Amino acid sequence: MPSWTEHVMWWHVYPLGFTGAPVRPGEEHDGGTGARLVRHRLGRLEAWLDHLVGLGLNGLALGPVFASSTHGYDTVDHFRIDPRLGDEADFDHLVAACRERGVRVLLDGVFNHVGRAHPAFAQVLAEGPAAQAAQLFRVDWTGWRPGEPVRAEVFEGHEQLVALDHSSPAVVDLVVRVLRHWLDRGADGWRLDAAYAVPPGFWAQVLAQVRATHPDAWFTGEVIHGDAAAIVRESTVDSLTQYELWQGVWHSIAERNLFELAHALQRHDALLPVFVPSTFVGNHDVTRIASAVGADLVPHALAVLFTVAGVPSVYAGDEFALTGVKEQRLGGDDAVRPEFGERPPAEDSLGPDARAVLRAHRDLIALRRRRPWLHRAHTDVVHLTNRQVLLRTATGAGAVLVALNLDDAPAALPAADARALVCGAAELDGGHVRLAARGWAVLEG
Repeated sequence: MPSWTEHVMWWHVYPLGFTGAPVRPGEEHDGGTGARLVRHRLGRLEAWLDHLVGLGLNGLALGPVFASSTHGYDTVDHFRIDPRLGDEADFDHLVAACRERGVRVLLDGVFNHVGRAHPAFAQVLAEGPAAQAAQLFRVDWTGWRPGEPVRAEVFEGHEQLVALDHSSPAVVDLVVRVLRHWLDRGADGWRLDAAYAVPPGFWAQVLAQVRATHPDAWFTGEVIHGDAAAIVRESTVDSLTQYELWQGVWHSIAERNLFELAHALQRHDALLPVFVPSTFVGNHDVTRIASAVGADLVPHALAVLFTVAGVPSVYAGDEFALTGVKEQRLGGDDAVRPEFGERPPAEDSLGPDARAVLRAHRDLIALRRRRPWLHRAHTDVVHLTNRQVLLRTATGAGAVLVALNLDDAPAALPAADARALVCGAAELDGGHVRLAARGWAVLEG
């Protein structure tokens, strides 16, 4: 794994939503030609880069920016910036602005499937199995006749998402070319969307070729479930999204059952000999953390995120305690993918909950920045009840302890080897860490 990822922490943005680009079909087209108009929205992100750096972060993880029909995950051209966001010059300008600030750039690549409007699939529809592009897709041609529907495999029942054939050398070649193209243009790495749906051996073929020309690139795969260690070994990706820990963090807080968190941390630590997971408490696909646990308990989730091993990311807006519930319906992602203002809000314009969550982000990111060894350190559960926990994450370089109280009454936890308060609020008294009701603290050992 590239050494720079030991120090990177991402600010994750869903660009189409962030910039107010429409995601419904048929909007922003030239009525005369049917072509999508170019709107230079990508530059809006530049006004937020100093906010990213001010949080203490040093990576910009972009959601889909390539030409697509709707939400960005139905790609129609991997080599072109989505006209709803701008053009290649806008991308180059954003990358240059990131470079000026020492900010890394991560791109989101959809290589399990393409949108049904992709020109390659249109060629297959028009020409049938004789089409050159037919080798890109998994199609059942048995008994097919010209003029009949093409029976192509799709992604998880979504008819607009046509699955690629990962056994085809043509698909390997396509993905290698796309990854290299944008790495050449300044990207530092890739999030591989729906990596769990792609045979791990496919990624191994692709990444071996890409690393031969870009050895410093980093690749993290979206994997929701499964044997993560085995997937990493076979696929050779550097990291995977840690959904099990995400679930353990928010659900244990929401349900006041910290035993669930302890179990998730034990399984998390078991991955570390193989790889360092991509950790988060929010992203573009899930209910926002402030809605999941309540704004006053967001710092509890953050205290875990920034003190356990991983490559952590902050989903844009979570630092302001934004709310939004994901729903299983058309438009059900809109609430968690809202438009942002032209510039970050003034801090004195924020409400008390937002100010407290923003401060917790800054304090905890700073804590982690000062302790880079947390990247791969193991976490032990020192004290555990349903509503209180003391975690100790340590290496030979030092130790940090996280004390959480989910109860509506004050609590006293054993102090273990805690010596001083780093952030949050607590009293060290007679071998105990004393927390207020629903209090939290990070201490130094």
